[in-house]
Amino acid sequence: MPTAPLLEFTDDNFTAEVLEAPLLTLAEFGSTWNAPSRSLTPTLQKLADNHAGKLKVGRLNVDANQTTPQTYGIRSIPTCLVFKGGKVVEQLVGALPYSRYEAAVMKHF
Repeated sequence: MPTAPLLEFTDDNFTAEVLEAPLLTLAEFGSTWNAPSRSLTPTLQKLADNHAGKLKVGRLNVDANQTTPQTYGIRSIPTCLVFKGGKVVEQLVGALPYSRYEAAVMKHF
């Protein structure tokens, strides 16, 4: 199974990397100091690996990038938004089991 990279999204690249992406994209809004955000790393990596070529998975550090989280009304971290065609189609708040993320993306392929 290929290992897909976990991408780094920023205020500067969000439009190109997420909103204009041809693939379904999951963006995690979190931070390096937040334990639930850190605990999502294996889950996000598994999603990226299991859906390589069909799903982009990345993170946006809310401390370094404040415009994008504000745009999407991110109030707690981690929050994952799933984008399809530049629109939010799913929102998952908190560190949830892998099955919740899997289900959220599967219905949009």
